Amino acid sequence: MVRSDAWAANVDFELAREVLRLRLSQMLVNELYRAKAFMVPIHLAMGHEAIAVGVAAALSPGDGLVLPHRNLHYNLAKANALRAIVDEFRLRPEGLARGTLGSMNLANPACGIAYSSSILGNNFGVAVGLGLALKLRAEGGMVCVVTGDGAMEEGAFHEALVFLAGHRIPALVVVENNGWSLASTIAERRGPIDLGALARALGANYVALKGNDVQDYRDALAAARAEAIAQSGPIVVEVGLDSLGAWRLKTPEFPDGKYINYHAGPAPEVEPQDWPVLAADSSDPVHVLLARFDEDRLRAEAATLLARLRAELA
Repeated sequence: MVRSDAWAANVDFELAREVLRLRLSQMLVNELYRAKAFMVPIHLAMGHEAIAVGVAAALSPGDGLVLPHRNLHYNLAKANALRAIVDEFRLRPEGLARGTLGSMNLANPACGIAYSSSILGNNFGVAVGLGLALKLRAEGGMVCVVTGDGAMEEGAFHEALVFLAGHRIPALVVVENNGWSLASTIAERRGPIDLGALARALGANYVALKGNDVQDYRDALAAARAEAIAQSGPIVVEVGLDSLGAWRLKTPEFPDGKYINYHAGPAPEVEPQDWPVLAADSSDPVHVLLARFDEDRLRAEAATLLARLRAELA
């Protein structure tokens, strides 16, 4: 089947629309969070939208996705269900999991999210088991497990790669590296780790992504998925990104403001807005969209989405 350039352009703009939807959805969740609407802690992922949309677009329906405690962006990307997710955070029976999972364990098997874990690195054991099951079923599906730069320091990360490689299980291991663990930077807590060298030493191939271009991410992840299946083994995908929404807290000790890179909790200076850019550089996936799409079209789409999402939550 030959597809036209217009078809491709529409598909690509759908990726842009998804980045905007995830950003605006998180801004609205943040607004409710600031108003103390939730009974559970939530880990926002503003700045992580491009990788979540890219993963959702690259995976096939038979694939399984296993997530960590910071999973809101993937749940939003895999299911257009903001109201159900917000109700889940309120622990209501109308929630996505009937109010039983909250935020850090939020899964949605109906759309391929098999498991999420609030325990650092705990999702790797589940991902390995799921990957083995999918291989044995021989129906073409594979597993994708998402983690952060903190969990890659856990023994479970190393053991999972050894098992996946040794048993020739196709898998994508996506490492979101925002450079922080809680309130400490990587440089403050440990020496440097060459993740590419580590992955290859354990029998996995390695891909590095940066720049927050959602189309590049979709294409690179689709290629990595195909390679993992063809070679029957794991591929580690390290994504360099920034968690946006930090602020400066002014105190007598820090009159110019102490930089606060929050791990969980609301972003006090972020407000929902028609044009939801938080940083005018490549750290912001929304700003990066301007390199590919007309700004007026993006702004109009964002305004429409914000109105629709507000109405959904009303």
